Amino acid sequence: MGTSAVQSRTIAFIGLGIMGSPMAANLVRAGHTVVGHNRSRPAVDRLVEAGGQGADSIAAAVADADVVITMLPADPQVTEVVLGENGVLAHARPGTLLIDMSSVSPQTAVAVAEAGGDKGVRVLDAPVSGGEAGAVEGVLSIMVGGDAADFDEAEPIFGALGTTIVHVGPHGAGQTVKAANQLIVAVNIQALAEAVVFLEKAGADLPSALEVLGGGLAGSTVLARKKDGMLNRDFKPGFRIDLHHKDMGIVTDAARATGAVLPLGSLTAQLMASARANGDGSLDHSALLRGVERLSGRTAE
Repeated sequence: MGTSAVQSRTIAFIGLGIMGSPMAANLVRAGHTVVGHNRSRPAVDRLVEAGGQGADSIAAAVADADVVITMLPADPQVTEVVLGENGVLAHARPGTLLIDMSSVSPQTAVAVAEAGGDKGVRVLDAPVSGGEAGAVEGVLSIMVGGDAADFDEAEPIFGALGTTIVHVGPHGAGQTVKAANQLIVAVNIQALAEAVVFLEKAGADLPSALEVLGGGLAGSTVLARKKDGMLNRDFKPGFRIDLHHKDMGIVTDAARATGAVLPLGSLTAQLMASARANGDGSLDHSALLRGVERLSGRTAE
């Protein structure tokens, strides 16, 4: 646990998307000075309205920061924002704590940590699970890789963002655990989607069926959080298929590198790729349901 009470820190927050915006706002509410930067200005303006500050460049955002948090879509953006000519490491002060909360490959996490070390910047990889709802409610699960002392320093900050906060090992370990999380979530969503199509084709009352399934061994956070969207065919993105497709690539690459054989993971990765190929990439990952409908001869509306 953290060794001291929560103290106000100056935090640069780079990447104010679906997840980053509510996370940054929660840090403001926790009493921190949050300076936000995003490629598109409206997200920065929303943070300012929530009590934060805005910056027009990475350099301006990190200039006076004790802590820099990045929350970006994928490896190329993390590489550019952190390691680029005008990136975080080019402008952050020595001793700054950089926390990358994006979901990237373990190899990228290790590379960022090594580059940070060369600049005197301490680095944690701290990907999250819980989706948009978890970010808004401040109940994310946060899996953290890096040095234990840096984790202890960061834990009060994580406490404003999540409720399950675990140091899982050295640099890159957080991303390895996140890859496992994305494997489990994808397979769960696919199984739920198949159950929904099966139940509907069999003529069952779907809301009643999902209610009773949720109370037994088939119950899961995925079922609880995704059933309403599936019932209503409402696939407003909390976590886009495009991003889960990217994450399944991380899973399959890491599994190959470690010699782990993942039959269901490989199949689900292909089904995720199919959803994307069919134009569903911008929808929530619960839209895997549309793929099952296509395979079952039903027109996905």
